[in-house]
Order: sequence, then C-alpha cells, then structure tokens
Amino acid sequence: MKKITLAAFALFTFIFSANAQIQKGNVLIGADLANLQLGLDQPTSFSVSLAPKAAWFIQDNVALGAYGNLGLTTVKGNGTTTSYGIGALGRYYGGKASAPEIIKHTRLFLEANVGINGVNLPANGGSTNGLGLGIGPGVAYFITPSIGLETLLKYNGIVGFGSSAYANNVSLNFGFQVYLPGRATARKVMNDVR
Repeated sequence: MKKITLAAFALFTFIFSANAQIQKGNVLIGADLANLQLGLDQPTSFSVSLAPKAAWFIQDNVALGAYGNLGLTTVKGNGTTTSYGIGALGRYYGGKASAPEIIKHTRLFLEANVGINGVNLPANGGSTNGLGLGIGPGVAYFITPSIGLETLLKYNGIVGFGSSAYANNVSLNFGFQVYLPGRATARKVMNDVR
C-alpha cells in the first residue's frame, strides 16, 4: 500500500510539475483542427481539416516526429475537395518558464514539416500532388503542465504534379496536445519522491 501511495504521489507530482512538458525524452501526441466552417445562413457548405501529430523530444525544447492530415470541403452542387498528407515534422520551443504567471504557462514555438501531400478538386477540377512543405509560428498555452492548447499560423505549399504544379495556402490551426513523460523523466520523478 505504501508503494502504491508513493507511486500515485510521484505521478501527481509529475503531472503538476511546471517544466516537465518539453524536456528531452518526453512525447507529444495530439491534433490540430483547421478550416472549420459551416454555412449557417445558407447551409450549402461545410469544411474541416484534421491533422494528428506525434513527436519525441530529442533534446529540451526540440521535438521531431510525424504528422498526417485529412481535409474535406463540400459545397452543395459543386462536389467535395479532398486534401491529404503524411510526413515528418519538427518543432522548436522558445520562451522561459521564469516569467509572470500568465506567460509562465505559455510557450512560443516554430513548426516545420515536409512530406507527401495532395489536393484533389471535385469532378475534373484538377489536382496537385507531391512534396508538401510547411512552416509557421505558434503559441502553446499549458492548461496543465501535461496538456497544451495551441494556435498555429502556418504557410503550406505543395510542389509536384497534376493539373497544377504548385498549390499553397496559409492556415490558422487550433490544437490540443498531450505531453507524456519519457522513461528518464518518470524515473527522475520517482527518485525525487523517495
């Protein structure tokens, strides 16, 4: 019983530890939601894009991982546009934890990605498929030390083939990320509790 209580205390300490989320060995898992639109006055269109991500912190403040994305835009009488992609991503977090309380829970980051992406327009409308590139700044607000709400302004481009050799856009994404401890971090917390 004593070990279970000690383990529960260690887990509680880790979850509420202020600097644990972006340390080497930790894992980021979550998704961004972009381009959410629903025609309310004229319910003829719907648009949504979902981009799941997973990354591992190779050193403090630096994460490398993978992303996927799937987007759909439907306009009544015009068909459905589909966008998709999969590839690698990198993130660098800036900012200091020793700041005023509201800023203490906020971290700025830069995200870049490269992968295979595509956009297919409805019925003979064309397509662009090929190398997808993206880069942009973001801000993460940690509602707990292990859960972050994010906003990301990102330039996305696709260079490749299809009816158009290049497609690009700028997106404003909102995300929810969970930061899980790596083994080394969990061990350190357990040793600190003992």
